[in-house]
Amino acid sequence: MSGAADMDAAIESARQAVGLPVGARVVAAMSGGVDSTVVAALLAKAGYDVVGVTLQLYDHGAALKKKKGACCAGQDIHDARLAAELIGIPHYVLDYESRFKDAVIDQFADSYLKGQTPVPCIRCNQTVKFRDLLDVARDLGAEAMATGHYVRRAIAGNRSQMRKAVDHSRDQSYFLFATTQAQLDYLRFPLADLEKPQVRGVAAALGLKIAAKPDSQDICFVPSGDYRTLIDRLRPQGREAGEIVHMDGRVLGKHGGITDYTIGQRRGLNVAVGEPLFVTKLDPDNRRVIVGPREALLTASLILEETNWLGDQATIEEAARDGAPVLARVRSTRQPSPARLSMDDDNRISVVFDEGEEGVAPGQACALYDPADPDRVLGGGFIQSTTAVV
Repeated sequence: MSGAADMDAAIESARQAVGLPVGARVVAAMSGGVDSTVVAALLAKAGYDVVGVTLQLYDHGAALKKKKGACCAGQDIHDARLAAELIGIPHYVLDYESRFKDAVIDQFADSYLKGQTPVPCIRCNQTVKFRDLLDVARDLGAEAMATGHYVRRAIAGNRSQMRKAVDHSRDQSYFLFATTQAQLDYLRFPLADLEKPQVRGVAAALGLKIAAKPDSQDICFVPSGDYRTLIDRLRPQGREAGEIVHMDGRVLGKHGGITDYTIGQRRGLNVAVGEPLFVTKLDPDNRRVIVGPREALLTASLILEETNWLGDQATIEEAARDGAPVLARVRSTRQPSPARLSMDDDNRISVVFDEGEEGVAPGQACALYDPADPDRVLGGGFIQSTTAVV
């Protein structure tokens, strides 16, 4: 963006996203990155009473030694503080280390020990940010909390909807599927109508030093980018050796710890049978890594747990009993696939794919979208188990 007209348009877009009278108090969750900083600046320019809040999620000293490309580090806290000073808003840093360890880091390590593939950013949004931090925002007297996520909040009737951001390449709705209706009513996403180059342009026009700051790439609490080192330290029992077994029962080799493997993995198996092999299942109880051909990765259906529902039916159970059609997204980098909701014989919520879906792993999230309105998020859940295509 450039020019006064472009800046005015960005400010008005933020004002529309907030939808509150000018002067209302809004807490801006400031991570120290360009997105959340621009949100705070636009809201201040739009005339809101903005309070910036940054979370310290792990050891500040260790964070300062983190490599570039990781979020929430000590440098980020410093950047958020400087930005708030430049914008002219009060700023608070909250020590959430203990909560973050319990809700995110320990859960992350335990999931790998169970043979699952966790998504810690979703857990962080679900617990520390959109539960605990929202309580703080209310305590501060704010009428809403704004974040730098690329997702849209829209009002339909008397309900808030979650929708994809205008910039689909930046859309973060998959990571926010667990946002409840009550949380969505309180949250605001001022970047919904902006693309990333525009956001950086706003930052530059406002004189913010973080305008060219790289986006975060790594899991924020894994300084080296090697999550296995962290898991080994927290859960050393994951290093127990076991067998690599073909799905037909043949023992093909040994492994040095089940936490080294994830569903769909091909590299690093160190077994050779003349055909490409992939990890198709993890059996942590027996310390076995099950491998097979690529077609064995095709999933016919999955069971959801810890579900959240934002659709028009009263509950996800009602939608499942109705066999509601959905678009199911099992990874953030994958397009949603046609499916339908169902209830299995044990009254569990299941997602049945129209065609086989590859590489679905327990522990991952399954975000659900509306086939009649693909930008609308219906909710989702975490994948408890899968059933392969016969």
